[in-house]
Amino acid sequence: MHLDLNLLTALDALLEEGSVAGAAERLHVTAPAMSRTLGRIRRATGDQILVRTGRSMTPTPHAVALHARVHELVQQAQALLSPERDVELSTLERTFTLRWHDALTMAYGPALLTAVRAQAPGVRLRFLPEASADTNELRRGEVDLEAGAAVPQLPEVRHELVGEGRLVIALRPGHALTEGELTPARYAAAEHITVSRRGRLVDPIDDLLAKRDLRREVAVAAPTIAVALQLARLSDLVVTVPDVASQSLLVDFGLESLPLPFELPPVEIRLAWHQRYDGDPAHSWLRDQARAVLQNAQEALVSPSRR
Repeated sequence: MHLDLNLLTALDALLEEGSVAGAAERLHVTAPAMSRTLGRIRRATGDQILVRTGRSMTPTPHAVALHARVHELVQQAQALLSPERDVELSTLERTFTLRWHDALTMAYGPALLTAVRAQAPGVRLRFLPEASADTNELRRGEVDLEAGAAVPQLPEVRHELVGEGRLVIALRPGHALTEGELTPARYAAAEHITVSRRGRLVDPIDDLLAKRDLRREVAVAAPTIAVALQLARLSDLVVTVPDVASQSLLVDFGLESLPLPFELPPVEIRLAWHQRYDGDPAHSWLRDQARAVLQNAQEALVSPSRR
């Protein structure tokens, strides 16, 4: 089938304006020409698209369902074919899909959203939960930007280290671990929560403790840090979380934090994206915003003893 992609532009104008005359004026063509184009769109889609109701025209249910998708396709095509590589943020309309570690989303998603909305009010963000298994969503274009600790394995996925964190113990005020010297043995003897998308009751901390002939008592696995913090808030359970959460989330949950009684390698925080977006000015701008938010957060977390 021969496809005339100009019909997408015309369809977008018709759905945005809600009339043949308005769409014709918007695209600088005559009303009869736009009326003929509407006829071609009707034949191509098998739908009336716009039907007359009195002196106005009303979109059909199929047209309403198509509206947002058609508009986004037209915007993407214009960005793809435009020789201008600068992006006009005040008029940018685009939806970015982000898959971030849930601690990063909770702690810094609001700051990213504030920065994005202040510069580009037409941009929308879709935060997705982490997948329960490794996926190729960056390759397939289903996710625009990832943030987490993992190093991507696909060669076409770019990644950038934007900061490092450490693990801390989150627990309710007055918990027994807050009194006296915290030793690895006392830490292991406490009742623990693991954070696992797959419901795992062990994690790399258990391997480290096993080398010391210690074993944690794990009472429950939580799917997200938010759930784990809520459980810790209402019980004597403790959870070990990245300190990127301690700046604001622990305060929000009314929890305290303690350093681990043993050394662990730092937790790396990386941004990852597919190489297809290297030259995309809007995506580059989004990466700049995410990088700034995460790096500012890292600077706020660094205490004088860790500088």
